Amino acid sequence: MSNISYSPESAGGNLTARALREGIFAGIVALGLFVLFVGLETTQNIRNELVLNQRWGLLAIFVAVAAVGRFLTVAYIRPWMDARKAAAKAPVEADESFFKRNFSKIAIVALLIYPPLMVMLFGVQGSLKWVDNFGIQILIYVMLAWGLNIVVGLAGLLDLGYVAFYAVGAYSYALLSQYFGLSFWVLLPLAGILAAFWGMILGFPVLRLKGDYLAIVTLAFGEIIRLVLINWTEVTRGTFGVSGIPKASVFGIWSFDVGAPNNFAKVFELPMSSAYYKIFLFYLILALALLTAYVTIRLRRMPIGRAWEALREDEIACRSLGINTVTTKLTAFSIGAMFGGFAGSFFAVRQGFVSPESFVFLESAIILAIVVLGGMGSLVGIAVAAVVMVGGTELLREMTFLKAIFGPDFTPELYRMLIFGLAMVIVMVWKPRGFVGSREPTAFLKERKAVSGSFTKEGHG
Repeated sequence: MSNISYSPESAGGNLTARALREGIFAGIVALGLFVLFVGLETTQNIRNELVLNQRWGLLAIFVAVAAVGRFLTVAYIRPWMDARKAAAKAPVEADESFFKRNFSKIAIVALLIYPPLMVMLFGVQGSLKWVDNFGIQILIYVMLAWGLNIVVGLAGLLDLGYVAFYAVGAYSYALLSQYFGLSFWVLLPLAGILAAFWGMILGFPVLRLKGDYLAIVTLAFGEIIRLVLINWTEVTRGTFGVSGIPKASVFGIWSFDVGAPNNFAKVFELPMSSAYYKIFLFYLILALALLTAYVTIRLRRMPIGRAWEALREDEIACRSLGINTVTTKLTAFSIGAMFGGFAGSFFAVRQGFVSPESFVFLESAIILAIVVLGGMGSLVGIAVAAVVMVGGTELLREMTFLKAIFGPDFTPELYRMLIFGLAMVIVMVWKPRGFVGSREPTAFLKERKAVSGSFTKEGHG
């Protein structure tokens, strides 16, 4: 496909004038929306009096971004996108680059060498933050999003309570390891089985529901689980949470407990550091995420995977083909929940502490946003979206230089959701089907070919 270029002059001066007018309107709207939230801030002084601080500089930046962004969208981005859509209607075979053909292999190799590379660059103790915050944290969300992708992306069942299965897996490991002394390698599959069981429990009441009604019921299920964790204090300890969760070991051979005789650092005569445990957890969550991807790919090529896709496209047509929609929905809920349980048990091992505050609705919203932004049904796109969203959040925490610009009271964490909200709007305007705009059908005649996003149904894989 030839390169597509666009300039406002090609459509006449009217487009530039319209873009300028809409940019001014967007700036006025942004001024009205943000003047109370951004321009003014209330704080308390040392005498406990309420003081009103004015932040007109920060407000001006927000207004300018809104105005300039609207101008560029109308003048350049939207016409360029229309030109691309028009050109995409005539499909042209394009040779894939070496990087695109081998993207998965390159990504796996890069992940395998990531911890040693961080150790070489920042030292053993200095690599702790990079391996934990920018490695383990992202891979947890990748695994969760791939699990939810089975329910939402493949089966087309909108689930707003996925964090409930995440909580079931975490509390299963936390409570069973403390009360019964079971090891991580025993409780990991058990947590997945318990989460799959609760996925089936959720699946039965919603067999006749779809669309918004299904979303409301799944949202209620997630809240029920969270409230049970808060109020069942005899077992879950309520809002105090469960602490002192045992660490995982390397198949019982090496332990990471400081006082253990088979401590990893003591056995290999290394200096004591918690970074070794984080590196082990990094490779463990990487293996779990790759297992999730492998199972998803295999299931998608099997009859059950094609039944999920048929259910997603048209449930009535799916029934007319003789597919048992009850079994299809239950398998989607249970398998997706199982991977959420695996991720939950790993989360408990990583944190050493779990509480209901870690499993609020916002977590479900973030995981669903990753699936939608990446492209429902696309494993690579979802992984890229997780890196952008979760990694971007962690980078925003590190941007301490913003305090020098906006003042010492500026906290970047307070604005990260606003920034990601704007980013999601931009992505949905730019690529409404997610980062990956093409799909590979599971069934083909002679050779496998990618289908352009222009030929796929809106919001589907």
